[in-house]
Amino acid sequence: MAMELIKENIECEQLLGESFSDTVVKAEYVIPDTHPDVSEILMVDAKPFIVNKEVIQDKVSIEGQVEYTILYLAREEESTGVHSVTYVGKFSNYVEIPGSDYRMLCDADCYVEHMECGIVNERKVAVEGIVKLKAEVYKNYNFEVIKDVTGSEDVQMLKNPATVDKIVGTVSGDLIAKTQMQVPMDKPQIGNILKCDVKIHKKDIRVMEGKIFLEASALITVLYRGKDIRDLVSIEDDVLVSKELDLDGVNPTMDSYTDFKVDSVDYSINEDDLGENRLLALECLIKSNTKVMYKEGMDIIEDAYSPSSIMKMDKKDYELNVMHGQATNQSIVKYNIELDSSRPKMSQIVMCSGKVCITDKKIVEDKVIVDGVLDVKVLYRTTDDEKNIYTVSEEIPFNCSVEIPGCKIDMQCIAKANLESIDSSIEADTIAIKAVVEVYSRVNYITHKEFLVDMSAVEGELPKKKASLTIYVTQHGDTLWKIAKKYGTTIDDLIKINNVEDLDSIRVGDKLIIPGRAVI
Repeated sequence: MAMELIKENIECEQLLGESFSDTVVKAEYVIPDTHPDVSEILMVDAKPFIVNKEVIQDKVSIEGQVEYTILYLAREEESTGVHSVTYVGKFSNYVEIPGSDYRMLCDADCYVEHMECGIVNERKVAVEGIVKLKAEVYKNYNFEVIKDVTGSEDVQMLKNPATVDKIVGTVSGDLIAKTQMQVPMDKPQIGNILKCDVKIHKKDIRVMEGKIFLEASALITVLYRGKDIRDLVSIEDDVLVSKELDLDGVNPTMDSYTDFKVDSVDYSINEDDLGENRLLALECLIKSNTKVMYKEGMDIIEDAYSPSSIMKMDKKDYELNVMHGQATNQSIVKYNIELDSSRPKMSQIVMCSGKVCITDKKIVEDKVIVDGVLDVKVLYRTTDDEKNIYTVSEEIPFNCSVEIPGCKIDMQCIAKANLESIDSSIEADTIAIKAVVEVYSRVNYITHKEFLVDMSAVEGELPKKKASLTIYVTQHGDTLWKIAKKYGTTIDDLIKINNVEDLDSIRVGDKLIIPGRAVI
């Protein structure tokens, strides 16, 4: 029977590079005719998101939008009241990653590094800030290697166990968070919604047989103005969402990572049984993207030969990405915001919100050190009857270490941060902030592996036998495989004739009987 090569396809990803780019956003917007004139800006909440990304030569092209929610004070008769306007702006920029091209895959993310809003005139506002873009580009390897040889009994193969990181696949899903929030009787009716935040936390992702199970909580915080009054009220609800997604070939032994993105939020104000605006029906669309990977064990054929024929072998060296490890850790961030004398005095905190971004990361022995910034905004009631609402913001640095045993400084790492929770309270003349930040990190490194990709018998005669047997004195670096290949015999024959009990027991100076033909 003719020799038959059994091949296996290997498909894997390798992180080519990660880089950042700062994008300046600057625009002016007109206040709608339905809103009063601007007296003072309280807060600007900017939510950037990517609408398109494309890998081109040596860079990643990114297009996105920013949704601005601006809270401002307006003169109302003898006092001021809070109003809200929303605008959408566009941005585009490149992230340079040398070596990238259009055939490669990429991940991209964006977050606000800094944003300010000012008054141009009573009917126009201006926003200006920096959106930081991050892109990761991956090379995709797809090649065939020889896994085994059948049909030829005398082909000798040297196999060694190895592992190869493989991507099973990615799967996207839509999760819907629905809730009906009821305003208690001790709070005013809903007049109009000023601001709505949705934060995804308490994530639980499990890989099952042929499925991915996703579970998370959507913390929904709504700021509204009371009906026919100027009071502001913040209400919230933590909504559990879950979903099962089909993904062929996955099982519980595999690793995964999931990104969640809030895509859209819709709400409607409804009347309760008493005819009062105390019901808020809200629906939030959350998009998920899960990547599943695993380490496949396989016997790599490092060498092969035939005692009865001349073999031609084709070997190729490949760069492979190895995922060394991934882990998460939580960091508690505490900080006291001090108010100077120019700010109105506090009487009660209405709402506290925050966002996190990573500013730096580095690998040290056995861990990844991540530096970041928590951007906090606090809306509070004052003791001033005329200007009863005010805001304060602070950028709070934090540090977190993620333990990944065995990682080294020359490896590559990816890090992402998520705000799990944030609380605030008044302590004397300060605002005490306590937040929990979850940091995820994944460490990779590049290794080289040589694979046998083709093998065939070629015409030609083997050297003729010089003696019926040969006595060979082992040298430094000899193995039974090397000796058997050199003399055109097999390891099994060497073991039988020389009564070798342990393949690794031969020492320099040992004498071995070599049967059959000697290849000189």
